[in-house]
Amino acid sequence: MAYSIFITGGASGIGLAMARLFAERGWFVGLADIDEAAMARAADTLPPGRVSTHRLDVRDREQWDEALTAFENSAGGQLHVVANNAGIPLGGDLAENSTAEIERCLDINLKGAIFGAQASLPFLRRTAPDACLLNTASAAGIYGTSGASVYSATKFGVRALTESLDGEWAAHGIRVRSLMPAFIDTPLLAHTPNARSNESIRQRVLNAGLEITPVTEVAEAAWQAVHGDRLHTLVGATARRMAFAARWMPARLRKMARAGTQPLGR
Repeated sequence: MAYSIFITGGASGIGLAMARLFAERGWFVGLADIDEAAMARAADTLPPGRVSTHRLDVRDREQWDEALTAFENSAGGQLHVVANNAGIPLGGDLAENSTAEIERCLDINLKGAIFGAQASLPFLRRTAPDACLLNTASAAGIYGTSGASVYSATKFGVRALTESLDGEWAAHGIRVRSLMPAFIDTPLLAHTPNARSNESIRQRVLNAGLEITPVTEVAEAAWQAVHGDRLHTLVGATARRMAFAARWMPARLRKMARAGTQPLGR
C-alpha cells in the first residue's frame, strides 16, 4: 500500500525537505502553499507521479476542506499524515510589533494549525491506525523566548494543541506528534525579525554564536516522529539544550531570558 502525506508550507524550507524525503521513500506527497509559483517549482524537484499541489491559505477554514479532499482523491482515496508545517517568524520586543504583524503571526502559526487539525480529523480517522497529525512547533515552545513573545506564544500553542489532541484522538487511533526545531537552514532565516528591523534572523543567530541545523535533519526527524512513539521531537543542539535547561536549570534559563541572550527557535 502506498502511503500519503499532505504538507503545508510545502513550497520551501522544512516542508519541501520533508516532501523530498517522504517521496524518495515511496510516499505520495501533497504540497500545500499560498505561493503557487514556488510550489510548482518545488514539485518539479520531486519524483514524477508522487506529488500533487494544492493552493492553501491555512487561515481559511473552507480552503482546508477543499485542499484535503482534492489531495485524498489524488492519493487514491487515502490520507495518512497531515503535516501542519506552515509558519512565519516574528521577533523583536512586543512594543515593536505592529497589530498587523501580531495578527498575521497568530493567524498563520496558531489558528492555521488549529484549523488544519480540525479539518484533518475525518480524513485521518479513515486511515487510522496508520494516521498521524504532525505539527511543526519550535524550540521557542520550550521556554518563552525574549524578543519573540508573539512567536513563542504561537509555538506554545502548537505544543499544547499537540498534547491535547494526543489525548483526545487516542480513541480514534490517530497519532499526534510535534517537531521542535531550533535554527534551521531555511529561507526564513533571510527574513528580518519584524518590520522595524534591518538585520536578518540569520545574522542574529550567527552573532549569538549559535548553530544552524541542516534542513535535512528536520526531514529525518519528521520521518522518525511519524513512525515513532515520541510526542515531541527536538531538532538541533539549541533545542536540546533549552529542553535540558527548562527541566533541570529553570532559574538559569530565566536569567538568560532576562539578559536577552535566549534565542528564537526555528
